[in-house]
Amino acid sequence: MSQAAPKGCSFLIQDVGNEEIFCPEKFSEEQHMFAQTARDFMEREVLPHVEAMEHGDFDKMVELLKKSAEAGFLMMDIPEEYGGLGVDKSTSFIVTEYISQYAAFSVTFGAHTGIGTLPLLLFGNHEQKTKWLPKLATGELIAAYALTEPGSGSDAMAAKTKAVLDEDGEHYVLNGTKMWITNAGFADLFTVFCQVDGTKFTAFLVERDRAGVDVGAEEKKMGIKGSSTRQLILEDVRVPKENLLGEIGKGHKIAFNILNIGRFKLGVGVAGAAKRAVGLAAKYAEERQQFGQSLSEFGAIRAKLGDMATQIYALESMAYRVAGYMDESLGALDTKAPDYIQKMMDAIEEYAVEDSIMKIVGSEVLDFVVDEAVQIHGGYGYSQEYEVERLYRDARINRIFEGTNEINRMLIPGTILKRTMKGELNLFEMIQKVEAELGSSKHATAPGQEDDPGLALEIFQTEQAKRVAVYAANQAIQKHMADLREQQEILMDLADMIIQVYLADSTVARTQEVVRLKGAGASAPHRAACRLAVSQAYQKTVGLAENLMAHLTHGEKLHAHLDNIARLAPRSRVDQIGMRRVVADAVVEKEKYPF
Repeated sequence: MSQAAPKGCSFLIQDVGNEEIFCPEKFSEEQHMFAQTARDFMEREVLPHVEAMEHGDFDKMVELLKKSAEAGFLMMDIPEEYGGLGVDKSTSFIVTEYISQYAAFSVTFGAHTGIGTLPLLLFGNHEQKTKWLPKLATGELIAAYALTEPGSGSDAMAAKTKAVLDEDGEHYVLNGTKMWITNAGFADLFTVFCQVDGTKFTAFLVERDRAGVDVGAEEKKMGIKGSSTRQLILEDVRVPKENLLGEIGKGHKIAFNILNIGRFKLGVGVAGAAKRAVGLAAKYAEERQQFGQSLSEFGAIRAKLGDMATQIYALESMAYRVAGYMDESLGALDTKAPDYIQKMMDAIEEYAVEDSIMKIVGSEVLDFVVDEAVQIHGGYGYSQEYEVERLYRDARINRIFEGTNEINRMLIPGTILKRTMKGELNLFEMIQKVEAELGSSKHATAPGQEDDPGLALEIFQTEQAKRVAVYAANQAIQKHMADLREQQEILMDLADMIIQVYLADSTVARTQEVVRLKGAGASAPHRAACRLAVSQAYQKTVGLAENLMAHLTHGEKLHAHLDNIARLAPRSRVDQIGMRRVVADAVVEKEKYPF
């Protein structure tokens, strides 16, 4: 990327197709090397032992986590001065994607390298980092993150765990119970969130071997059975005050920033599991014979494979776009500056909306893909003898992890409106632009379906989807400005429109890069996936807007709004069946995700 990273949410107001983005087709030689190393590690070291780990062999899980340290995977995000590799975010996310082929290992790995290590990395002082980061980088210590409590799920700030300064003035005494703590069965270092003096939300670093630290029994989970999930029980645990992480009463800054990163990493990571599901389904469809031919010859099966690959293509386009943004933003910072950490946090926070979108889309794409993979396997897909059965169960947790999808949906329009009111996002100018277009006598006209490497139709549909989403948001704001936060159903629909706009915008931007790099002929499956994904996003956006207008207005006003939506988004008929067939042909030919 040659230009500076744009502001977060700018995809809503900027012109489609004018931005070069980072995408898998632009991976460097070094990034391909990391990807291959991670792929080989999973195939040779992890996947052969899945059965043992699924049945509670946590010793094997710990052994493999430490082996991944030998490959350098635990030190990717840790700076060199603390024993790490300090690679860019894109490279770190590439490894995360390949590690995610086995969900339980991915969850264990992510709890250590992500939410377990990043609070210390981003908010710890030099002494804390020097003491613990080198050992976390080598796997000598394993980390965990303790935020959730029995009485506080999505409302993390309602934590009841208390920390009181002891009479000696040198220790805090911690009491409380945390639940759903990944890695709790074997973690050595916990980031624990407490209320200091009952009201000041604060984080502490708590070693496992301190008196009063205990864990509950392993949770009996639907999926990710190979990962350890237990309660963390703290009874009069004396923690030295030098273990306080960040500032007293500022624990929310740690929790929310770590969640942003976790949401984004989840969006990237699930792509690895989804790709594996596509490969398993494609191979099974090729091998399984029915009515004298392989399943892969049936149009209904090929349609499933085409849709599965297309949705992953769109997810990848969105995810690595933001990875590129983060590398641009973080790469421009002076790591020696005294305010480096704050600027780093600001850079990460800038893409909070995109992070929530990644979490939502990634988890829901994976759910769709594994469901279709089971369906392609038929009865065998319901049998534990086939891997897709486990993939199906493992996928479900992702819509709950890192803040539920419902919470993340409500964050999206709320954050956008907040930035608009603060003057950080010029959404009102876009609203005025849409109103001016509706006030003119000129109607939007969709280009034809010609095989245009310039993607004219896709650009048009994305531009008009933006206008429809902005128009709908404006109507919701005008009616519910005072209480819009309380209108959760409206916020959810607005979020879904914004998600579809970002999906279409990112897919077009990536496909333009592919055409530029590979040429129009070589990129035919990419362009088919792009047209299919964008046309579906266009239809969803228009449908959501029409349904929202039916709630906000009625009678003649409703008809006027529907007419305006029709003017902004005229019907443009796309041969979705034909596009799906092109993508499916590529999947069947390669017997895996083809991009």
